[in-house]
Amino acid sequence: MNTLRVGGITALTSIDFPGRLAAVIFCQGCPWRCGYCHNPHLLEAGVPVGLPWPSVTDFLERRRGLLDGVVFSGGEPTLQAGLAEAMQQVRGLGFEVALHTAGMYPRRLATLLPLVDWVGFDVKAPWSLYDTITGTPGSGRRARSSLDHLLASGVPFECRTTWHAGLFSEAALLSLGTMLADLGVHQWMVQDCRLPGQTRLHASSLNRSALSQRIQGLQRPGFKLRGDAVSTTRLPPSTLNPS
Repeated sequence: MNTLRVGGITALTSIDFPGRLAAVIFCQGCPWRCGYCHNPHLLEAGVPVGLPWPSVTDFLERRRGLLDGVVFSGGEPTLQAGLAEAMQQVRGLGFEVALHTAGMYPRRLATLLPLVDWVGFDVKAPWSLYDTITGTPGSGRRARSSLDHLLASGVPFECRTTWHAGLFSEAALLSLGTMLADLGVHQWMVQDCRLPGQTRLHASSLNRSALSQRIQGLQRPGFKLRGDAVSTTRLPPSTLNPS
C-alpha cells in the first residue's frame, strides 16, 4: 500500500467518535493554514513520521475487543493516497471507522465515504469567508462540494465550527447555522477557539449562555455550543509512542 504517514496516535477517546470507544490516528500533512490550528506540527507533509504504519496496526491488533472504532484525524487525512487502504485494513481488524476532515478534496472524499461509519466535518466559516480563514483560494467551493457529497451519502455526520469574534461576527456565525439547516444538516457543534496553553481564546468576551441561547434559537435540536469536554483532536505529546 501507499504507506500512511502518521504523526501520532491517541490510544483512547470516548468523545471523538460518538457512542464509541476509539483510538485516534493523526495523519501528517494539511494544505490549509488556519491560524487557530490545534495541531500545527502536523501541517507539513514531508517531515519524518511519528509512527510507521506497521506500528499502528500492531497497536490496533492488541486493542481488538477493547476498542470499538478508529478515527482518522489530522492534519487532513484525505491528503494521503494511502488512506483508503488504511481504512480497509482497520475495518478488516473488526473496527468501525470515523473520519475527521475539512473537505478540501471533494472527489477523494466521495470515494472514501463507503468505508466510513461517521464523519466529523469542519465547516470553517460562511463559504465567502473561507479563503481568509484557510489562506487558500477556492477553499470554500471545495468544502461546499464535499458537504454536498456527505449529505448525499447517508453516512452519519456532524458539522463543527471553531469560532471566536475575531474570525467573523456572531451574526455571520448564526447565518452559517441557518444555511446549514437549510441544506439539511442535523448536527452542528460550535466550539470555542482554543490555542495551546490557553483554556479559551477571548474567554472574557464570549458570553456562552447568550450564544448558546441564540444557537438554540435556530430551532434545530442538534445545533449546540460544545461544552467543556473538548475533542481530543489536538494531539497530546504523550500519545506519540503507544504501548
